[in-house]
Amino acid sequence: MAKTSIDLRGRGGAGDAAFRWIALGAAALVLVILGTIAVVMTRRAFPVLEEMGFDFFTSTRWSPPESLYGALPFLWGTLYTAAIAVVIAVPVSLGVAMFITQVAPLRLRKPLIYLVDLLAVIPSVVFGLWGILVLAPHLGRSFLTAGVILAIMITPIITSLAREVIETTPVGEKEAAYALGATRWEMIRGAVWPHSKGGLVGAVMLGLGRAMGETIAAALVIGSALGQITLRPFAPGNSMPAVIANEWGEADQLHKSALIALAVLLFVITIAVNLIATAIVQRSMKRSHGT
Repeated sequence: MAKTSIDLRGRGGAGDAAFRWIALGAAALVLVILGTIAVVMTRRAFPVLEEMGFDFFTSTRWSPPESLYGALPFLWGTLYTAAIAVVIAVPVSLGVAMFITQVAPLRLRKPLIYLVDLLAVIPSVVFGLWGILVLAPHLGRSFLTAGVILAIMITPIITSLAREVIETTPVGEKEAAYALGATRWEMIRGAVWPHSKGGLVGAVMLGLGRAMGETIAAALVIGSALGQITLRPFAPGNSMPAVIANEWGEADQLHKSALIALAVLLFVITIAVNLIATAIVQRSMKRSHGT
C-alpha cells in the first residue's frame, strides 16, 4: 500500500508540472494572439493616422468622399449608448441576482437560472430586429433605443456573473448576521455586499465591455447619423462598431484604414475597461482578506 501511494504521488507531481506548463502555454498563446491582432490592426490603421494625425480622434467630420475622417462622434456614441445600457441594466441585474440567491424559493431558483442563461445566448440580431419592430416606432432610431437594446442584452450576463459572485459568500457569515438579529436586508448589506462588491463591480465592467463592442443590434437601431454629438437621448447617432459594419463593404483603401483605426480604438478601450475591472476585483479581494 505504501509503495502504491508513493507511485501515485510521483505521477501526480509529473501531472501537476505538465498541467502547469500547458496552462502557461495557453496563457502565453492568448497574449501572443492579442499582440498579433494589435500589431496587424495598428499597421493597417497607420495610413489614415498619417493622413489625419491627432485630428482623427478630435474631429467631428466624417466624409469619405473628401477623405476626412473624424472618430469623435462615433467614440461619443459608443460611450453614450453603453452608459445608458449600464444605468438601465445594473439595478435590474443586481436585483434579479439578489432575488435568485437570497429570496426565491428553491423550486424557482433553477428555472430562473435557466431562463437567465437562455437570454444570454440569444443572437444579437434578434434583439436588434425586436428593437426595430417594437421600440423604434415609439422611441425612434436613437441613442436611447440602442441603449435599451444593449441593456436587455447585457442584463443576463451581469445577472449570471453577479449570482455566481453572491453565492460565494460564506454561509457562516450570513448565519452569524441572522444570529445577531439582522433582517434579511441587513444581512445582505452587512454580509453579502461587503464580500461580493468587488466581483459585482467586475461583472458590471464586463457588461460594459460587451455593450461597447456590440455591433449588429446597435447598427440596426441607433440611427446611423454622422457627426452627431449630443446629450439628447432621442437623437439619432452612431457608434464605432455600427459604422464599421455599415461602411466596410463600400470602403476604399483609406476609408478601410479609418474603419480599422476605429476598431483599434475600440480594442484599446475594451482592454482598458477589462484591466480596470481586474484591478477593482483584486483590490477588493485584498481588502476582504485584510491585506
